[in-house]
Amino acid sequence: MAGTGRPGGLDREGFIEREGALGRVGAVFRPVVVAARERVLDGFGARLHSAYLYGSVPRGAARPGRSDLDLLLALRGEPTETDRAEARRLDGALDEEFPQIDGAGTLLVSRAQVLSDLERYDLGWFVACLCTPLLGEDLAEELPRYRPDSLLARETNGDLALLLPRWRERVAEAVGDDARRALVRGCSRRLVRTGFTLVMPRWNGWTSDLHEMAEAFGQYYPERAAQMGAAAVAGYEPGADVDVLRSYLDDLGPWLAEEYARVHGLKAPRPGDR
Repeated sequence: MAGTGRPGGLDREGFIEREGALGRVGAVFRPVVVAARERVLDGFGARLHSAYLYGSVPRGAARPGRSDLDLLLALRGEPTETDRAEARRLDGALDEEFPQIDGAGTLLVSRAQVLSDLERYDLGWFVACLCTPLLGEDLAEELPRYRPDSLLARETNGDLALLLPRWRERVAEAVGDDARRALVRGCSRRLVRTGFTLVMPRWNGWTSDLHEMAEAFGQYYPERAAQMGAAAVAGYEPGADVDVLRSYLDDLGPWLAEEYARVHGLKAPRPGDR
């Protein structure tokens, strides 16, 4: 579908379809998923409400040796330091044992947080539409269905203005090519996704492919299409060029944050926002 320029990702009623499935996991990644499932059960036990895969692995788009394994665990209570230590241990063990992944990352949330009114159109949407059930009771059954509308755009990516100062601090502190590449990758992906959700209600579809996201954005902002296309490339194949990050902070990022606020408004504040 990527590169066709035709919106997709919706069901017949216009709701965003869940994008991943265990059946789409490539054969090379199936042993990793089986091990992750077993170790999540062993490590979290009764504290776990449900577990999910997200990212390229359940979409069937993962590349051996290049893609990471992304997990989201919804706990019955708020995550503790013990839980976070267990998640780090899990990630390290999977990364060490399975060369077909380029690292593992486990996101910890609580069941109450996913189902809260504040997170209904952000984390709740993420679980319902972008996460593939792996263990436990699927929280999507307790969440609404979602359309690619302005409310969803605002609540998922309407906080870019808050992120830019934090990115500037991280760029100043980054030492070495590996740290800079990680920043280029993360910032590029966030900018492309924000650019896409800016136009998502007009495009009227959903995709997680960065190139297709950039292409959709470029249909409505042709004067910025080349910048967003380059960011999509950097999101998949990041370099360590600090000038790329500076261009994001000094030009594309501030413009995008201002335009986003003008079109969709600002995301509802979260505890800890500054």
